Amino acid sequence: MSVEMSKPVPRPGILDIAAYVPGKEHAPGVARVYKLSSNETPLGASPKAIEAFKTVADNLGRYPDGQAVELREAIAAVHGLNPANILCGNGSDELLGLLCHVYLGAGDEGIITEHGFLVYKIQILGAGATPVVVKEKDCTVDVDAILAAVTEKTKIVFIANPGNPTGTYVSVSEIRRLQAGLPKHVVLVLDAAYAEYVRRNDYEAGIEVVSSNANVVMTRTFSKAYGLAALRVGWMYAPAEIVDALNRVRAPFNLNAPAIAAGAAAIRDQAFIQQAVSFNQMWVETLTQALEAIGLKVTPSVANFVLIHFPEIDGKRAADADDLLTSRGYILRAVRGYGFANALRMSIGPEEANRGVIAALTEFMGHQA
Repeated sequence: MSVEMSKPVPRPGILDIAAYVPGKEHAPGVARVYKLSSNETPLGASPKAIEAFKTVADNLGRYPDGQAVELREAIAAVHGLNPANILCGNGSDELLGLLCHVYLGAGDEGIITEHGFLVYKIQILGAGATPVVVKEKDCTVDVDAILAAVTEKTKIVFIANPGNPTGTYVSVSEIRRLQAGLPKHVVLVLDAAYAEYVRRNDYEAGIEVVSSNANVVMTRTFSKAYGLAALRVGWMYAPAEIVDALNRVRAPFNLNAPAIAAGAAAIRDQAFIQQAVSFNQMWVETLTQALEAIGLKVTPSVANFVLIHFPEIDGKRAADADDLLTSRGYILRAVRGYGFANALRMSIGPEEANRGVIAALTEFMGHQA
């Protein structure tokens, strides 16, 4: 005889998942706060994207285009892709979840790296599968470690390229080597959320690898360089069979109309994106040099943030620096959950915020400003 339960109970494993905790936003008692914890762009969105957003206001009573045709065609035109191989989502997070929902189940394994985006683990566990964590080498994805972790249970591999919170990247030749070493039924997910910022000759976001293989997908986002984090717009480039599978289970109107319109306008305004990327590159270099000059270690970054490592000295650790910075209105991201107990991640902010952090940390480390 079955035991009657007194209330609904989630299936086994769900309540064991640690919920994702975003970067903090507030500094109580501080008049001016600079949020440098979520890798948002200090330049905001393209004026053309803002104008496109406003034009939708007169039609809020209508459902959006469930296929996001305008956005998919704009993405395809800019990147030279077939719109049929593009799927848009409510942020790339939705697409990562759909991939796990479709390709994972009980008894399966998904491989992630030790400093990889926390959402990968959450979605793997949410699908009832087991996350397998492999070590990185010098804060960089290690292809050999991933290949060594593959078993007959492996169904999916997640790579953040560039990595978050490290800012490091894997060359396209290493990505090709990884794909070649994986069983053909294993889905390789290249999460290229920060691809727009990378200026390295040996980097490729994933378009080339997806185009020539049946088991690779690339995810991208409009939340970073394009400045549309509030609208939650992501997209995926993938083989037609994978797009078809995800389309069967995704929500029918998963992107709202303002997001579709703004996203299409944003990606067409590549001149604005180049301004954002140039500003970012200059400040990544400036911050890295300034922080290293006062004795802090900074992981080399190709993204729009820097990972700052602090001394193992009482009063000089990351938590101490975080307290000081927060008291002055500079909110950085603690990254203990990513395996860095004594580091802070700093998003590139407006000039006054970047200079303010440099000055505060210079004082913190006992140097003259």
